[in-house]
This record gives sequence, C-alpha cells and structure tokens, in this order.
Amino acid sequence: MNEQTARQPGPVIAVRAETFADAPARDALIDRAMGPNWRRKASHRLRRGRRPSEGLALVAVDEAGSVVGTVRLWDVRAGEGGIPSLLLGPLAVNPAVKSAGIGSALMRHAVEEARRLGHAAILLVGDAPYYARFGFGAEKTGRLAMPGPYERERFLALELREGALDGASGTLLATGRKARLAPLAQAA
Repeated sequence: MNEQTARQPGPVIAVRAETFADAPARDALIDRAMGPNWRRKASHRLRRGRRPSEGLALVAVDEAGSVVGTVRLWDVRAGEGGIPSLLLGPLAVNPAVKSAGIGSALMRHAVEEARRLGHAAILLVGDAPYYARFGFGAEKTGRLAMPGPYERERFLALELREGALDGASGTLLATGRKARLAPLAQAA
C-alpha cells in the first residue's frame, strides 16, 4: 500500500500502514479520543486476541511523524456460516485536531484499501449520520447482531460487492488471525 498524503484544512497528514512502533501512540490516542472504557464495547469482543486484517491497520501521521489518527479493520464472519466480512474500529482522531478531515481521510483510505484487497463488506457500530457519507447504513444489519450489548441503530454496513450481505443473519464471529502473546520472561 502506498503512503497517501492529504491536505486538509489544518495539518498536512499522511495515511500509511501502521507499524509495530506505532502501537503505544495508537493506544494512547484511542484512550484520549474514546475514553478509558472503549475496550468494554461489544465490538472489542471481536477484536480481543486477534490481529487486524492483513493490510488494514492504518494510521494518520502529521508532518512531525506523530500519530494523529487510527483505524483498523478486523476479519469477521457475518453470522454462523455467513459471508466473510470486516469489522471497522475503532476510528479515532487526536481531539486536538478533530474536525480537520483526518477521520474522513482514514475512512476513505480504509474503504478503498478493503475494496482493493477483495473484501465483500464492512460492518461497524457508530454514528449513522457520520458514516452515511461513506455509504454505510443499517439496511443490511437487521438480521445480524453483535456479541454483547450495543445500540441497534448504530450497527451499520457497507457492501463492497453488491448483495454481499443478502440473507446474512446471526451474531458476528471473529475469524481473524490470532495475536501472538509476548514470550514470558524466564525466571532466573
């Protein structure tokens, strides 16, 4: 994936693939932008212990190289025996540069990259008016469910292939690559 530079009203940012070195800044950014309870959300149950979908962990960095935004997509199955799909989230932007178009740049890049990689659909739990501008809506999620509590009207989908979610039903299931645990330090 090529690095993409975007000029927004405000900072000049580059959207690029996340690296291992970005992880501490990414996690601190998500904590600042979403509050300390973001890991308790139903969507995090599908991410816990998993790695993002290959090529779909993105960060926005400013001219100084600081992480100012992040979005990741995760492999899921849309219901038992359902279509392989992606779960988007969290999308987070540094509150100091919110409303500068960074979240939109990340979303456009993530959707474009998911489509390029051949994925069929993206699901998320989020603000319907915000995500509608990227083509997301609740029309295809009526027979799907998240594992745990969530607000039904915030459960949205975008088909990257027309009809990909036709007939999809049941609870989303995590299917992505499992995260490797860090080796335990050996006792002396």
